[in-house]
Amino acid sequence: MDEHVEVIRIAAAAEEVDGASPLDEAARIALADGAAAVTVRPGGFALLHDGDLSLAVHPDDRGRGLGADLLRSTTAYDGELTAWSHGNHPAAARLAARHGWSRVRDLWVMRRATALPLPPVEPPDGVTIRGYRDSDAADVVAVNAAAFAHHPEQGAMDLDNLARRMAEPWFDPAGLLVAEDDSGMLGFHWTKQHDARLGEVYVVGVAPTAQGRGLGRLLTLAGLHHLSRLGVEEVLLYVESDNAPAVAVYSRLGFEHAAADTHVQYRRG
Repeated sequence: MDEHVEVIRIAAAAEEVDGASPLDEAARIALADGAAAVTVRPGGFALLHDGDLSLAVHPDDRGRGLGADLLRSTTAYDGELTAWSHGNHPAAARLAARHGWSRVRDLWVMRRATALPLPPVEPPDGVTIRGYRDSDAADVVAVNAAAFAHHPEQGAMDLDNLARRMAEPWFDPAGLLVAEDDSGMLGFHWTKQHDARLGEVYVVGVAPTAQGRGLGRLLTLAGLHHLSRLGVEEVLLYVESDNAPAVAVYSRLGFEHAAADTHVQYRRG
């Protein structure tokens, strides 16, 4: 059995029924690169990488204890272990409660129709917004590290990880927008086009030294204009549910959150 193919098959079946894939981008990259420990059972899988667990059971095989069996297969892992329930699946909540996992984070998906009007992009004097150049890589990594110093996933991006993300088929340098002035890079907005109808506010990062100048809103707005010009119908983004300032900015730009559009992270023990 080709474990990679089986994981993708089960994940696709789960996504069709649940409305959200059990594999996020980091898990898919780890699987493709052979950097994940994979356990496959008939009808389900557990995938471990960097202390993060992705677990899924095919819809046809649910209700038989397979999820609990796969979860028990991770008990030998030495260290802190977290897992996401993409879409806040009730079965995941029950499994977590039964096996001593705690709910530690809620990540919201917010969405906005591109048919909604957008205000113009008006950079302040001395600030320029442009597309990414190859010479920007080190500055993007530095701004990202500073902006997300306390973020458990995004803040760890280094040059190798940046290059790996840019190797994905969807990467478009014109969609990675950079704000700069005479002092250098102030921030960036990395947009992502999933398909003909869906775009994403992938990452918005502003250097701490440049915060308080409205650059987060400005970069978000510039990215929304870019995605609108590509012709997508909807734009989504991910934001921590307790990040009130960011939620307020996105809400004022027309983004909305539905309760079902919530990803929940659990931690073992």
